[in-house]
Amino acid sequence: FAAEGPVFCSGHDLKELSNEDDVKHHSQVFELCAEVMTLIQKLPVPVIAKVNGLATAAGCQLVASCDIAVASEKSQFATPGVNIGLFCSTPAVALGRSLPRKVALEMLFTGEPLSAQEALMHGLVSKVVPEDKLEEETMKISQKICESSKSVLALGKATFYRQITQDLDTAYKMTTKVMVDNLTLRDGQEGIEAFVQKRKPVWSH
Repeated sequence: FAAEGPVFCSGHDLKELSNEDDVKHHSQVFELCAEVMTLIQKLPVPVIAKVNGLATAAGCQLVASCDIAVASEKSQFATPGVNIGLFCSTPAVALGRSLPRKVALEMLFTGEPLSAQEALMHGLVSKVVPEDKLEEETMKISQKICESSKSVLALGKATFYRQITQDLDTAYKMTTKVMVDNLTLRDGQEGIEAFVQKRKPVWSH
């Protein structure tokens, strides 16, 4: 995900949330947003946010929902809904799963932005780079990911999000089975054979 201009994403259009629209319309707006955020994690490919500017409210939620986020040094992240009487409860779902609780709550309670470096320090973004290096760095990560087997990546991503909500013993039982399943994949065997034979793997995907 990327954007043009000084703002990465400012979230919902508040004009869509006025009293002129009914509860059904408001529900549809937030349900669609939640569907998009959860779909990102269900996609079989890694999703990268390339952030260059301000990401607020649902825009901040979008960054937190992506698998990887690369930000320019000028980027900022905020959930300022509390300041206009609309607490960022749905962005809090993604924020609370990406940031330490006290950092997320300070953002939610005050609406004050995090700088790119603070976002990096607390784990909201993966990397911070100068603005003129943002495209290059994002493409470097993307190209490295594209060198791997699509089927292996899909299995790995789905497993990561399944295990992260489980207790330790359950997570290890589940991932042990997945490792065995991974070995039965054509690309699982190809990768091991290529490593042993000291050659580059040829993925079937």
